[in-house]
Amino acid sequence: MTTTAPAVVGVIGGGRMGAGIAQSYATAGSAVTVVESGAEAAAAALDRVATGLKRAAERDLLTEPADEILARVSTVESVDALPAEADLVVEAVPEDSALKARVLAAAEQTVSTTTVLASNTSSLSVTELAAVLARPSRFLGMHFFNPVPASDLVEIVVAPGTDAATIEAALQWTRCLGKKDVVVKDSPGFASSRLGVTLGLEAIRMVEEGVAEPEAIDDAMQLGYKHPMGPLRLTDLVGLDVRLAIAEHLHATLGERFAPPRLLREKVARGELGRKTGQGFYAWR
Repeated sequence: MTTTAPAVVGVIGGGRMGAGIAQSYATAGSAVTVVESGAEAAAAALDRVATGLKRAAERDLLTEPADEILARVSTVESVDALPAEADLVVEAVPEDSALKARVLAAAEQTVSTTTVLASNTSSLSVTELAAVLARPSRFLGMHFFNPVPASDLVEIVVAPGTDAATIEAALQWTRCLGKKDVVVKDSPGFASSRLGVTLGLEAIRMVEEGVAEPEAIDDAMQLGYKHPMGPLRLTDLVGLDVRLAIAEHLHATLGERFAPPRLLREKVARGELGRKTGQGFYAWR
């Protein structure tokens, strides 16, 4: 299998995940269009990509100048401005099934019949999202991990209607980034979120019950089990609001073992969402 990058990529959503996906494909040689509504939001998305490239250059991770890579990234303010010739369009908007379905359906109306559409969802049903599309065979999940440029993994989530050519293309376009793929069938939480959230929720319950401080719990998993990052620090990095949304979805679909802890709900209600707000289980300012 070759590992040629897609010539043209669209990314819907220019937040941390969308910007990371855009940076990764631009670095691999793709022309990338990022959709972000409003001039200010679009500028912020481009700035995230530029900042990511600057950091990569400082670590000597780029094979060409950062500004040349950034020149391959452009922004538009609506889905209907995506390039029709896009090989791949990745939706990276917040974990809201109605929102994701809406933007995916709009993207399908804009791009070619051969374009592969992908959702970056970390837990929502890819099968249900495919149901809104006229061409579900050209759709699957591509679950990237945060931070995207530094992460080694993309979870490829296959719906019942996804065809073999779409899976093959997704595998190729994952490997062109130098990342490893794991292929899973669509199920609540897939493989990664289901297992990762289980560990994270139990760690939060331990803090809630006074078993140990966050640092002690994280050290136990890092030093004792060789995890690269403890579950509570990882929760701060992912975002407590994101973890709560995934837990609520898994609770609704898989039962009580995924019930969100009271402490998680309280922190989200107070706006303690982790690194992005400066406070979660750790202080980040």
